Amino acid sequence: MKDDCIFCKLANHVFDTNIIYEDDDFTVILDVSPATRGHALILPKEHYKDITDMPEDLLQKAAVLAKKLISHLSEKLGSDGYNIVQNNGETAGQTVFHFHIHLIPRYKDDDQKIGWKPQQPSQDELAALADSIRL
Repeated sequence: MKDDCIFCKLANHVFDTNIIYEDDDFTVILDVSPATRGHALILPKEHYKDITDMPEDLLQKAAVLAKKLISHLSEKLGSDGYNIVQNNGETAGQTVFHFHIHLIPRYKDDDQKIGWKPQQPSQDELAALADSIRL
């Protein structure tokens, strides 16, 4: 646990929060500034600043947990869909530098917007970019 990290403290019960799930690796809490009703955060108990810092086995567990929880939340809350959001870096919208996954139940007419302005690259530009970054 990192002493100056609010999410470390929340995941490890230093502060009271509304926990909806917990196991040896993760604590899942309701977001205190939710986008929608039931918006939850998956927080690892250990500190990892972002997805590149997470061990692969723990990242796999987080993905499986996200699937399990969003199915449960959708059933319990009667949501019409959901967003699973994971931001990395300030430019990408990360405000707390402790890996976390947002589980956001969506409801018809909830007036939330999660998206981006699509660009219009040519097929040649896309092909050149694919060639330059192919793994």
